[in-house]
Amino acid sequence: MKTSLNRFALAAGVLTLVFAVPLWRLFNFARADELFSYIPLMPFISGYLAWTFKSELPRESAPARSVGVLLLATGAAALGGYFLLARTATAASVENALALGTLGWLMSLAGAGCWFLGGALMRALAFPFGLLLFMIPFPFGLRDGLETVLQHGSAEAADWLFILSGTPLIRSGLEFQLSDISLRVAPECSGIHSTWVLLITSLVAGRMILRRPWKRALLCLAVLPLALLRNGFRVFVLGQLCIHISPRMIDSPIHHRGGPIFFVLSLVPFFLLLYFLRKSEGAAGSIPAKEPPSVGTGLTAAKGSPGEGTKPRKV
Repeated sequence: MKTSLNRFALAAGVLTLVFAVPLWRLFNFARADELFSYIPLMPFISGYLAWTFKSELPRESAPARSVGVLLLATGAAALGGYFLLARTATAASVENALALGTLGWLMSLAGAGCWFLGGALMRALAFPFGLLLFMIPFPFGLRDGLETVLQHGSAEAADWLFILSGTPLIRSGLEFQLSDISLRVAPECSGIHSTWVLLITSLVAGRMILRRPWKRALLCLAVLPLALLRNGFRVFVLGQLCIHISPRMIDSPIHHRGGPIFFVLSLVPFFLLLYFLRKSEGAAGSIPAKEPPSVGTGLTAAKGSPGEGTKPRKV
């Protein structure tokens, strides 16, 4: 096993050098874009999870070389596609090229893993390796689509909160006309970055803490309503501040730099849900199994050997 790990580590280093150009550009792209600022952390998170799974890894794993060759060929084709797209300087081609180049690197790593580590070991490491897919930036157009969904969903959540609070307003799509100010849910207010990070958190927490797959899925599905409620609550709070304090609150730090505060607030119901899901598993697992009823006379023998004058007693 140690020899296979060393060979895989060497192959991974060589592949990283082969993909050095798209990976370096990916790093610079993530550093300049707030949405993808988490990308450089993903290899460390994945590596840590793989280390925590070491007790679950099989001792023997036969190489899956046919699958490995297929994945390596796919990675090479993706690398070729990256260099073709990278020649043009449009925003669409840059994002698509980075997505293709990163996917090619991950496919090549998976191919090297199948070749040197074997199919059984790669299946055991499927989750930490699968997390590396979050390193792939959104292809062009997907980001705008997700932001649009979050914008409209956040506007609906804010509308409900305004109605529940009895705040008079006139709504037109994404725009809210309050007493003396107009608010609009812009793409920057969609909360796509914090929502994406919360999704990654739900996957990691569910895998490490919860045992049942349906509970892990429930935790991940809860991310979207929590994100919409968080963003809607942010719009609602900003509107209330503008109404009751001053319309100038629209330019306050709570608007321009208050995202982390509301993200932390959204973690409260998230971890409460995680706690109750985990507690329900613990309660279910703590119920002792019932002993099967005795069959026959309903009698148990007392201490002593047969023939020593010891009589059985009823229970």
